[in-house]
Amino acid sequence: MSSIDTSLPDEIASVADGDEDDRLSKDVIFELLKNRRRREVLAYLLEADETVTLGELAEQIAAWENDTDVNALSSDQRKRVYVALYQTHLPKMDDAGIIEYDQDRGLISLSDNADLLMMYLDTDSHRQDRWDRWYAGLSAAGTAVLGAAILGVPGLAAVPVTALAAVVVAAFCCLSVAHVVRNHRRERTVDGKLSRIE
Repeated sequence: MSSIDTSLPDEIASVADGDEDDRLSKDVIFELLKNRRRREVLAYLLEADETVTLGELAEQIAAWENDTDVNALSSDQRKRVYVALYQTHLPKMDDAGIIEYDQDRGLISLSDNADLLMMYLDTDSHRQDRWDRWYAGLSAAGTAVLGAAILGVPGLAAVPVTALAAVVVAAFCCLSVAHVVRNHRRERTVDGKLSRIE
């Protein structure tokens, strides 16, 4: 039977000893993220958005690794992941302050520092900006309204085309301002997270 290395890399051990005001070094972040199972733990906890048990976490990760359903897993597949999580991965993540891991009760949840790692993950749970859809939709609507006015569609024919064009331009201005404000807020959020990385 092979022994599992439960020692902490120097970078993570220094975080566990020092507990400096919620800061993590890039070395610690990349050390944690270099392992697929630890990334899967983060993805599962992010999706669950609550405290989970070690058993359910191990089952789901084993199902992902074996490309099967949880119900179709063998006991060996479950046990292999369970032991690795229990002995190695979860203690390392807990020591780094990324998760809260109650080893006695087998309960795991994300900690406040988890957001420092989440921004490096490409998960389906993260919403991506789709401003291109808003601009395309506004372009299509503006073109349709202006085209209908030029073609003399009742109701729109009475409104001067220049007035309709001014409304379309104003709508684009409003959308652009909303986009700038949203990007500015996101930039401040990311800068705040990056300031916690050494």
